[in-house]
This record gives sequence, C-alpha cells and structure tokens, in this order.
Amino acid sequence: MESPTRRTVLAATAALLAAALPLPTFAATGASDAAQKIADHFSSVKTMMGEFVQFGPRGEQTGGKFFIERPGKLRFNYEKPSPMRVIADGKNVVIGNTKLKTWDLYPLSKTPLSLLLSDRIDLGHQMVRDVKEESDLTTIVLGDRTVFGDSTITLMFDPKTFDLRQWTITDAQAKDTTVMIFNVKMGTAFDPSVFEIPYNDVHSQKR
Repeated sequence: MESPTRRTVLAATAALLAAALPLPTFAATGASDAAQKIADHFSSVKTMMGEFVQFGPRGEQTGGKFFIERPGKLRFNYEKPSPMRVIADGKNVVIGNTKLKTWDLYPLSKTPLSLLLSDRIDLGHQMVRDVKEESDLTTIVLGDRTVFGDSTITLMFDPKTFDLRQWTITDAQAKDTTVMIFNVKMGTAFDPSVFEIPYNDVHSQKR
C-alpha cells in the first residue's frame, strides 16, 4: 500500500488525476464543449516548465519545479527538505524518495497521468461534472470512476488565455490537496536526461 506521502505526491503531479465520487452529473453538451475546448488548448502545449506550490490536507506546504513534454514525459522536483521526485519517461512513472533511496514504479498507461500527458486530452464519457465560467476564472470539475478511482479534481483556468492556474484533488475522505503553478514557460527544449528514470536504482532496491 502506498504511504500517504506517495499518494499525495501522485495526486499533485496528476493534474487530471480525478474520479467519480457520488456527485450529480452536470455534463450538459455546452459544458462538455467548453471544457474540451480548454483541454484542447492545454494539450496543444507540447513543452512546459514552471514552479509550483502544493498545499496538503493538513495545511502542509511544499514547492518545487515541474517539466512536461508531450507525449508522456513529466518531472516534478520538490524543493528541500522534501526528498520526493516524480518522473515519467513516456513508458513508466516513478516516485522516488532520494533520502530513503526508495522508488515506486508504475506503467504510465495504467495511471491517469497518461491522460494528462497525451497528445490530446479527451474529456468524453461524461467525465465533466461541472463547468463554471466567471469573468476571472473558469472552473472545471472532473470525475469518472473507471478512469480516476476514488478522487475528484477541480481545475481552474484563466478564461482569456485558457492557461491552467491551479487544481485541487479531493480524495475519498473529502481531503483536499491543492497545487498552484506560476512562472510558466512554454516551448522550451529539454535535455533528454530531464526525463530519464534511474532504472538501475529502481531495480537494485529489489535485490
């Protein structure tokens, strides 16, 4: 079983890591179209980097830097004193604790990160639960138990640029983890080493 820390880390990195709690379905055609338009804009950005601040359900605060390259690649570096790293290399996702030298490896295709990091984000199948369009913020609530498990996610976008500003993961115990991103740069070319998973370390720990 994953520790709470690892669950929180995975939730924070998966901006589309969401699920169906027993909520009413608001996925009217107009709402779905609006959400898909924003998702199309977000998925059109092939590379992205920036900084993030994460607020946990107990009030804990961490931060760091993130890097995304479509399709399939992502890295979250949490700043000290947190030892956590999250890396997706297009095939797998690893959550590492550099202090304890422990690593948890998952097939990317078996995680909701595959949706986030795909060339096109498909918000079909009544995944969109609610869309609220205000002058300064567009809020989208997503949920689909078959895709996301036992959590829901609320995504907040700039209504003019469609840029993602923050997201909140609500787990099955109604606890929230919120991530805010800033200083975002798009179109950056990354060295391939940014998304390299240290497979030797991952596999050696099992010996």
